[in-house]
Amino acid sequence: MKNKAISGFTLIELLVVIALLGALFVGILATIDPLEQLKKGTDTTRRNITTEIYNGMLQYYSVINSFPWTADINALAASDPSMTNAVTGYITKVVSAGELKTEFISLASSNLNRIFLTSTADSLGFRQNLSVCYLPDAKSFRMDANAKYGINGVISSGCAVTSPCYWCVK
Repeated sequence: MKNKAISGFTLIELLVVIALLGALFVGILATIDPLEQLKKGTDTTRRNITTEIYNGMLQYYSVINSFPWTADINALAASDPSMTNAVTGYITKVVSAGELKTEFISLASSNLNRIFLTSTADSLGFRQNLSVCYLPDAKSFRMDANAKYGINGVISSGCAVTSPCYWCVK
């Protein structure tokens, strides 16, 4: 009688293949870093909102010839009631003037507490400067050339864990 050869894989061969696939999966997962990707998405949203606020304020300034505030503001959170109050808020005034979308505050509300505005008068008393800043979460955004400011829009001498650098539009 002839012995028939049984075709198939041995347990060792299957274990080796499973181990290789597992190693590839771990390597790909480490490369992709899903948490960092989520942080990048959040930072992109905040950067867009920061830029929208800045552009809206400048457009308001060009039409009205002043910002909506009459006194200096220094690192004021965009979520502050003076910004978002339904009648007297600075962002609300810009929305009312048509320089931002009518639903801007409600759409951006979850990010406004992480965005800060600074506007101080120059030596002649004119309030013509504006900085709008946010603190990035993602590593790539923290390493961006524009992430070199303090919360008030002034260039920081050094970025560290204790004094992080903000991404600003000036």
